[in-house]
Amino acid sequence: TELGGGFKIAMKDLEIRGAGDILGGEQSGFINEIGFETYQKILAEAIEELKEKEFKSLYKGEEKKDKKWIKETVIDTDFELLFPSEYVNNISERLNLYHKLGELKSEAELQGFQKELEDRFGPLPEQVEDLLNSVRIKWMALDLGLERVLMKKDKMVGYFISDQQSGYYQSDSFGAVLSYVQQQPDKISMNEKQTRTGLKLLLRFGTIRSISEALAALSPLHRQLKSDKTHP
Repeated sequence: TELGGGFKIAMKDLEIRGAGDILGGEQSGFINEIGFETYQKILAEAIEELKEKEFKSLYKGEEKKDKKWIKETVIDTDFELLFPSEYVNNISERLNLYHKLGELKSEAELQGFQKELEDRFGPLPEQVEDLLNSVRIKWMALDLGLERVLMKKDKMVGYFISDQQSGYYQSDSFGAVLSYVQQQPDKISMNEKQTRTGLKLLLRFGTIRSISEALAALSPLHRQLKSDKTHP
């Protein structure tokens, strides 16, 4: 009934039943198991990895100025980051809000999401404020090349990219981090640590007693990174 309607039906069929077996007539169901969007994300990441490694010479000169060196940052914390049942009592609605929060891409979208929460459910409890700030921390960590951010026992530690051959370590982003660490030795330090999966480069911050303190500690470093990219 509308332009592109047939394509939408075909995409939904692909999502529900899978892409099919290339060598036969049966449906594989693989895409149905993980969802079409997740499949597309995995495919895009695999292509990006091939371009950066096996076929790097073919794509020389195509590096993006604001390149994301990692695809995901893991936040590991003992702070409560959630929608409390007293704030949103419907389980399905809470799951929907978590999903929507995970889809946000910018500060403007996050502020719009916060306003929607306040309009629908009232003033934000501390756990929800911390949850929203943890998203900001995650975005900053992605820009900074931190695969994992640990916030436990009044400490915050960032784990850099584990692949020591990554182009990140020759990038302007890493240079900006190094510069900031040298300028602020009383607030932040960098050192290596031997782990079960090999040697890791860590970024250590001072005492962190809350998510808001963690955000305040990361913000100046992130601002310098953005400033260096804007004024090389």
